[in-house]
Amino acid sequence: MTNPQSAFLDSQSRHVVIIGAGPAGLTAAWELIRRGVKVTVLEKYHLVGGIARTEQYNGYYFDIGGHRFFTKVEAVNALWNEWMGGEFMLRPRISRIYYDGKFYDYPLRAFNALFNMGLWRSALIMLSYLRYKLFPYPQEETFEQWVTNRFGKRLFEIFFKTYTEKVWGIPTSEIRAEWAAQRIKGLSLFEAVRNALFKPRNQDIKTLIEEFHYPKRGPGMMWERVVELIRQRGGEVIMNADAVKVVREGNKVTGVEAVIGGAPRFIGATDVINSAPLTELIAKLDPPPPLEILSSIRHLSYRDFLTVVLIVDKPDLFPDNWIYIHSPDVKVGRIQNFGNWSPFMVADSATSSLGLEYFCAEGDALWTMSDAELLELGKREMEKIGLTKGAKVIDGTVVRQLKAYPVYDSVYAEHLETIKKYLAGFSNLQTIGRNGLHKYNNQDHSMLTAIYAVENMLGLGAHDLWEVNTERSYHEEVRVSKDRVQVEDKPVDVLDVN
Repeated sequence: MTNPQSAFLDSQSRHVVIIGAGPAGLTAAWELIRRGVKVTVLEKYHLVGGIARTEQYNGYYFDIGGHRFFTKVEAVNALWNEWMGGEFMLRPRISRIYYDGKFYDYPLRAFNALFNMGLWRSALIMLSYLRYKLFPYPQEETFEQWVTNRFGKRLFEIFFKTYTEKVWGIPTSEIRAEWAAQRIKGLSLFEAVRNALFKPRNQDIKTLIEEFHYPKRGPGMMWERVVELIRQRGGEVIMNADAVKVVREGNKVTGVEAVIGGAPRFIGATDVINSAPLTELIAKLDPPPPLEILSSIRHLSYRDFLTVVLIVDKPDLFPDNWIYIHSPDVKVGRIQNFGNWSPFMVADSATSSLGLEYFCAEGDALWTMSDAELLELGKREMEKIGLTKGAKVIDGTVVRQLKAYPVYDSVYAEHLETIKKYLAGFSNLQTIGRNGLHKYNNQDHSMLTAIYAVENMLGLGAHDLWEVNTERSYHEEVRVSKDRVQVEDKPVDVLDVN
């Protein structure tokens, strides 16, 4: 590890090219520029923030998936406060599940669930839970096995199977248990029911947080601020810049070729940090990597995503920030009410702005529908669910997002390991963030990989970026005891797919 003085001197001779201006890429740029390192960020879209960006349509702001600001990572929390100061709003967290024509509180509340399901179905759920506690799957290789062992088969089929298969587009028997372990760690049906039915005495309990911070005009507001700060310090952030080649000499990268304004431009670099999808990074290496590596990226897949935004001529349609749609008779997976995230997201207080989230794959039936067809689909499904009764849709738009979620299928792990070993041989190339690591990191952990990558580069640490978030619980929970309330972890819950 270098001392601060030598690290600072070394900084003066560096030029780091960063691919992607999402949370990871911009955090890396900020951490470098504040240490005096020259940076150039290449973003192929016209907005910054990646999948944490905020889009705008006719004065209405909306997220590409909701992004709450709440973290246990102190370094990330410090950055948020440095960038935004007192401009965060404190918002109530309200969400429900829609299933079989009924709305369930989320997190599940015993009496609400019992009333909706009825005594007979509830009894069958408990019997199913007991059956798998006594005779569990001996191996937990898949999402289905992992969840069933903790919740029973019946509850798995009601509250996990349909929604999860909507999100991923593959059977839960083909999704690896690693994803469940990362997202649902530490929960069981017994613990949930016990905490709901009985007041705890001497033990702590966990509960989802009831409030979170949020920028008044969405997370994109913060990332636009970060770009301003980077540019003020002399950093370069280039929009509509498509990195087409990552040029290397052996195991050392020498620069990036990008198409900017229709013209190719080579940008020399002492170091490159990638936050674009891992498959794209490998495919852009020039000269190409060995055939084994090129073959491996064909086995890494992604889930794409689109948001159908409906502007409705009525306010206060429902109190939730978002509703999870578990019913298999509609295609929508989740519904956001953007005005309940922040009233500043809505141009007219007499209206509501709703985001219907559809999970899909590029080229499939949903993805290839026209915007007009998707808007009509959204209207029909909102009417079927019953959330827009007595209201009229007066406007709308559609936003598509490629490669939103890296898929944890039955083949990804071995091929990802092959790619990891290959990239470890590079002396000046690091890959960060959700898609850069092909790992289901959320905004704060993506930022943490960026912080660690910069420390690695400047000799301030020796972090394994692939290990970030491996052991952390992924729940929006606080630990409650008789004399204290302590934030326990960050706001990503069992069903969350931000």
